[in-house]
Amino acid sequence: MGDFYARRIIEALRSGISSREVGEYFSSARPKILRELRDALEHLTDERHSGGRIISGKYGEGKTHLLNTAAGIASQQNIVVSRITLSKETPLSSLHVLYPKVVQGTYLPGYVQPGIDLLFERFTYGGPVASSLLEFCLTGMDTNRLYYILKSYLGTRDDEEKYTLLGDISGNFMTNTAVRQIYRRIYNQPATFDTSFVASKHVMDYFSFLERLFIAMGYNGWALLFDETELIGRLSKKARLSAYSNIALLSKAQRLESTYSLFVFNASYGPDVIEAKHEHANLEEADLTPEIKAEIESTLSGIISAAQLAPLNKDEILEVLAGIQRYHGLAYDWHPSLDLEPLLTFAEKSGYLLRTRIRAVVETLDQLYQYSETDEIRINELGQPTFEEDEREESSLAPFI
Repeated sequence: MGDFYARRIIEALRSGISSREVGEYFSSARPKILRELRDALEHLTDERHSGGRIISGKYGEGKTHLLNTAAGIASQQNIVVSRITLSKETPLSSLHVLYPKVVQGTYLPGYVQPGIDLLFERFTYGGPVASSLLEFCLTGMDTNRLYYILKSYLGTRDDEEKYTLLGDISGNFMTNTAVRQIYRRIYNQPATFDTSFVASKHVMDYFSFLERLFIAMGYNGWALLFDETELIGRLSKKARLSAYSNIALLSKAQRLESTYSLFVFNASYGPDVIEAKHEHANLEEADLTPEIKAEIESTLSGIISAAQLAPLNKDEILEVLAGIQRYHGLAYDWHPSLDLEPLLTFAEKSGYLLRTRIRAVVETLDQLYQYSETDEIRINELGQPTFEEDEREESSLAPFI
């Protein structure tokens, strides 16, 4: 029958779409940058100190794969992971719009499906977790709205109300009037807001609450992993500046104490956006406080100076090919043992992008598994591959021998 998880990995590689499984099982390439990420996450766990990093890379060179690998490392360290792919509907320029997408992409360590709902089933009103969270909602935020949301959730026995209140915590923000009505029905007391909640102004309260919830439930921190971050370049000038400011906000310890944020950009973002759209001049002209300008300047400098993913070297690619061959064998219960050197030559001739080369290798293994041969390779009677040199000079598999 083959190994189910190995088959999932091979299917993901065949499609050219990166996945959490691929990132977890193919995590040996680029050891330096992965070691740095692992150290940063351990620092987050040990010292409760938020931070962040920007990484750049060319199209098809493994940025998404790196995020998947980082997700696997974080999960192994008992850190909650949120995967966010930016888009028009998921803009980094508006955190109140981004927040529900963050929740939807949140994975608890050990769980395959995303979601935070089950956390609220693990504590009850009057317990130590609930008490600490309620205290934090009263003293550690810009508004006290979440105090009334959480207390109402803990106090109601109405399943529909629970669903609505949990929806608010997940980013489907209720009106202040609706919060007051639910709280008064449950406790027969008024909900008195010290500051009128406005989602666009106070959404960081929700980020802070989630982080505190994860810590209270025994997790070691929170990792925010942002993909397709170069789509910021398609926003308006004002929205781009807001996005740069939010990168700084999500990467520092001022509001988040145990969170690590990782942003990956296309390597061309500096010349194509920061230089071509005159971002430094735009920043000078913007009506912003000196503090926010300094944060945006720091983000722009971070993008320009970001470590770039170098193409995998020969040894790293050979290790990847060995892994593909191993997992293909596990997936379909057979024992391929190809010579990796000529297979590497074939992969390099299959296309420029790393993902294209990997797909070509998977397709070659597919053909060998199904037919015991391709145009240039066949499996002999003993189950070992033999390589027949094609007489045509343009053969993609010469010099297999």
